[in-house]
Parts: sequence; C-alpha cells; structure tokens
Amino acid sequence: MNLSKVVSGLPAALLYLALACAGCNSSGSHQSEELATVSWQNAQRIPAGGNSWVLNNASANEVLISETGIHNWAAAEDVIRVYFATEQAGQLDLALHMKVSSGVSVIKVGIGEDIREIEVSNDSYQDVPVGSFGIENAGYHYVEVQGVSKTAEYFGDITEIAITGKASEGKVTYIREKENFYFGRRGPSVHLRFPLPENKDIRYFYSEITVPEGEDVIGSYFMANGFGQGYFGIQVNSEEERRVLFSVWSPYTTDNPDEIPDDYKIGLLAKGEDVHTGEFGNEGSGGQSYLKYNWKAGTTCKFLLKGEPSGNESTDFTAWFYAPGEQKWKLIASFRRPHTDTYLTGFYSFLENFDTKTGDQMRMAKYGNQWVVDKEGNWYELTNTIFSIDATGDAGRRTDHAGGLDASGDFYLKNCGFFSDNVAEGASFERPETGAKPVLDFSALEAKIP
Repeated sequence: MNLSKVVSGLPAALLYLALACAGCNSSGSHQSEELATVSWQNAQRIPAGGNSWVLNNASANEVLISETGIHNWAAAEDVIRVYFATEQAGQLDLALHMKVSSGVSVIKVGIGEDIREIEVSNDSYQDVPVGSFGIENAGYHYVEVQGVSKTAEYFGDITEIAITGKASEGKVTYIREKENFYFGRRGPSVHLRFPLPENKDIRYFYSEITVPEGEDVIGSYFMANGFGQGYFGIQVNSEEERRVLFSVWSPYTTDNPDEIPDDYKIGLLAKGEDVHTGEFGNEGSGGQSYLKYNWKAGTTCKFLLKGEPSGNESTDFTAWFYAPGEQKWKLIASFRRPHTDTYLTGFYSFLENFDTKTGDQMRMAKYGNQWVVDKEGNWYELTNTIFSIDATGDAGRRTDHAGGLDASGDFYLKNCGFFSDNVAEGASFERPETGAKPVLDFSALEAKIP
C-alpha cells in the first residue's frame, strides 16, 4: 500500500514526541506505575538515528545524531525531536531504549503539553518506560527530549523510541532501515510535471519561481525548468551562499564522471560572466554550471531554457536567468550533448532538500507563468500539471509532501517539516490562464553563443 495515499485523507496533526534522554535505574524504582504491566517486546521501534533532529540548531545534528542514534548530548539547551506518523488516535505508551554512562540523568520527555520528568541511571541499554500519552489526532507527531541535570559528561544515549498502545496500531510511518536514513533524512522530493502541446517541436521553456520569505531553508533546491536531459533552478547552499544551477546529464549512464568516454562527455559552448563550470556525479553524471547569486526570498525569479538539435547527432541546451536586482538576463551556460537529437521534452519542476541537517524544516515555493515556444515561434501557455513524489515518498517512508494549486492561482510545491496535510501521487491541477506572455528578445540573448 502507498502510505502517501493513506495519510492524505487523515486529519492534519503533528505528533512531536519530545525525547528526553530519560530512563530508570536497573531496579525499576523510577518506572512509571502506569506502564508497569506493559510489554515492549512487540512495540514499534523507531530508530533515533533516522528520525531525530535538534530543534532550531541544524549544525548540532552532525554532533548529536548519528546512524546509531542520539549521542554526545551534553547541552541542556539542546531540544531533540523524534518524528513519526500514526494512522489513528488513542493511547500511546512510550519508552526510550537508552543508557547513561554513569551516575544519574534527569530528563524531560513530552508529547505536546504533556511533559514528564524522569531519572535514568542504567549504564546498559534498556527500555526505559516514560508514560502513557493521549494522542488526539492521526498524522505526524513528535517526541521531544531535553536534559535537566546530569552527574556525568552526557545526559545519555538513545538508540530507539518504543511505542505501543492503540495509537500505534495500524500503519506507523517512520524511516526504518539504515540504508534509507540518508534520503529519508533529506525528506521527500516533490515534482510538478507539465503536459506539452502535442506534435510540436519545443525550442524554449520559460517559467517563474517565487520563494516566500522564511521558506528559503538551507539545503533547498527550487528547480524551475527540468527537461529530459537536465535541470535548471536556484539553491540555498548556506547562510552566505546561494546559487543558480544548470546541469545537463551525459548520455552515458554512470554516477562517476571519470568513467564517461570522451565522445559521451558534455561539451561547453559558452558560459556567462562569473559562472563556474565543471562536471558532476553521484546522481547521474554530466556537465554542470552555477552562478553564485544572492537571489532573495519574496522576489520572483525568471528562467529561460533553449534546446534544439545542432547536427551531427548532438543537441545544444542553453540557460538564462533573469537577475531581479540588475533587471537583466544573464547567460548561465550553453552545453552540447552528444548522441542526442531532440528539441526540449519532459518538462517538470521540483523541490528537494539536499541537506540532511535541515530535513525537519518545511520549505515551499510558488511556480508560475509557464510558457513554451515551438520552432516556428508559436507560444503556448502551460496551465496543467501533475503532482509526483520521489522514492522516499512513494515508499511511504515520509509523507510530508504536497503540491498543487494555491489560492492565488499559482502552482506550488511543499516538503519536509512533518506536516500531515499531504497530497497524493498523481493528483492533477489546472491553473487559470494569465496571458502574461514574457517579452523576450531571443536574438539578443543568443548573440554570444556560438
């Protein structure tokens, strides 16, 4: 069953389980009486390593969260959240699989406003019961833990969150296998796919993106003009750096650019001022270009892509970015792709997070005013789209994915942040026609390209 289709019909809710490195001593004297008869043998076990983030401190994730769980937890101000979604409401019994290195730690553990304080003194891993909580809604939740006091250097180590009770019956969504932690922590990528006019050779693809203020989260790639052989959009790389990125895949299939034969390599025809060009790998391989440019949230960015056969079984792809601050079009790069004879095909946009440290933070953007131009110079406005998700969403590892049509008549994409009002794979949307055809001087833009 595709969980994205299941959760999409559930009430919106967010279950924040506040995981505090809590526990009880080996004698069980601090164990919650209400859980004294609970057996944890058949509990759902949520790996802390794949489902935890430090609240409002992304850099701390690299120190406190590893593949094996929560470790090196020394600062009382660090609040750690572990996320999962339930298919139904009801009682939730909670335990932490954890230990302390020595002495005693006091930890706060809470769900919503229901916060418990527990002592942990066991120096080997045990299921440390916390208590029974009432879960009012199905959907995403979080457990939050925060240290209060400790006698050792660290508050403790947590490897799993164990849950049982009525709320844990049915589907429970979380990242289960270690091999899925990386992409699961990045969160689901989301796409808008645009049907094209039939029987037309498309030479140009124009579109716009507006990232609202506060939605420009580090690690975001807001991709505007995707096509059958590459992609073009804007990124948030750090607090200080943003990029306009344009890449074209090689027709030779490999994740290692060093393996590409010379006659399959992407050739550079031209690049704009201050544009860096080179090769990329890991998710396919090919030619890459980027411009470090401080684009701003709340401002509309414009993108123009050209693709047409260049003869000798090759196709040229060229990208321009409209710099709002300078009010002019900038050439990013022009690439030649060998063993390819095509005009532009397979149009789509996407939103992805490429930084696991920010996979707990929601981000969104508005995608609008999509136009294409065929080789005869005829313009067509693209007003229909189909929403899709990547393998992380399709496998139901995370369901915080959405996209479609917003109240202003623009398409939008949203992901991460563990929201519950998701949109299912394959949903289709149609926006109103605007008639706002962009004014473009193609001859002037192409003057510097061979």
